[in-house]
Amino acid sequence: MSERQWNVAVVGATGLVGETLCSVLAERRFPVGRLHALASEHSRGKRVAFGNRHVVVEDLSTFDFADVDIALFSAGAAVSREHAPRATAAGAIVIDNTSAFRYDHDIPLVVPEVNPQALAQADERRIVANPNCSTIQMMVALQPLHALAGLRRIDVATYQSVSGAGRAGIEQLAGQTANLLNGRDLELGEGEPRIAFNVWPQIDVFEDNGYTREEMKMVWESQKILGDDSIVINPTAVRVPVFYAHSEAVSAEFEREISVEQARAALENAPGVTVLDEAVHGGYPTAAISGTGTDPVFVGRLRRWLDRPNGLNMWVVADNVRKGAALNAVQIAELLVKDFL
Repeated sequence: MSERQWNVAVVGATGLVGETLCSVLAERRFPVGRLHALASEHSRGKRVAFGNRHVVVEDLSTFDFADVDIALFSAGAAVSREHAPRATAAGAIVIDNTSAFRYDHDIPLVVPEVNPQALAQADERRIVANPNCSTIQMMVALQPLHALAGLRRIDVATYQSVSGAGRAGIEQLAGQTANLLNGRDLELGEGEPRIAFNVWPQIDVFEDNGYTREEMKMVWESQKILGDDSIVINPTAVRVPVFYAHSEAVSAEFEREISVEQARAALENAPGVTVLDEAVHGGYPTAAISGTGTDPVFVGRLRRWLDRPNGLNMWVVADNVRKGAALNAVQIAELLVKDFL
């Protein structure tokens, strides 16, 4: 990594992902010269942790990006659409963790372990898009197998934690669980799902084809990251009563035959992957044990399809706030300062 120091802005610094961005920057010793913590005017003056010190939150609406080199955005698509162009016009490069720019053809959508070469395109608009959390962990797990045998089709069911909905999702689950365990009726707000002791097979709004926006994100983003629109992806996205970490049951069909042993060896040598795959009780990753507060994408339950030699099933777990958001963004920043800036 460059010995130069870089001035960094974190937009949405008081949110769940924003706070984690600050933590990950400190943990990985990213060469930060000055850190600007930005949020809405309502949060101005609050303090967020950055390593062993705290940074005072500034008002995004009046902030001047002139001395910022890298701006990490995680405050919602509307905020990114309004303020990311201000940041790039002032000379910063933006790494955006929202859906605002993911599908723009001239903006790279990057998972560092999968398509780091796409960052060469970042010069065009000086924006790099961070994929959706569920897409990131699936791509990290499937890339080494795609390189080995060529992906043809992905069927995936997600089991997504409530932290995917931010701090409000965590508070919903905690509050609902406490009420039910204490024999109190739930008083749900308008549009609030009952998530405690329940699963919810809808994340985001429904599209015209009957799939939800969350499901279609996995289709659009995976094809863009892999650079292949011919790969068929059939997702079902489900919210489950887990605080942190998304889990996915992935069934992948390949162009060529692939054995469990070949797949395991490729995954064990893949960056960002930890294999936990023993056919014993607990010999596989789980959200609360493996995927909370950790950085790898965990893969287990590897097994070949029963009816053909070119299909594999696997169980994929990762911390959606870290690898699914903050860590992936910081890894992009690390690559940018190393090879592209």
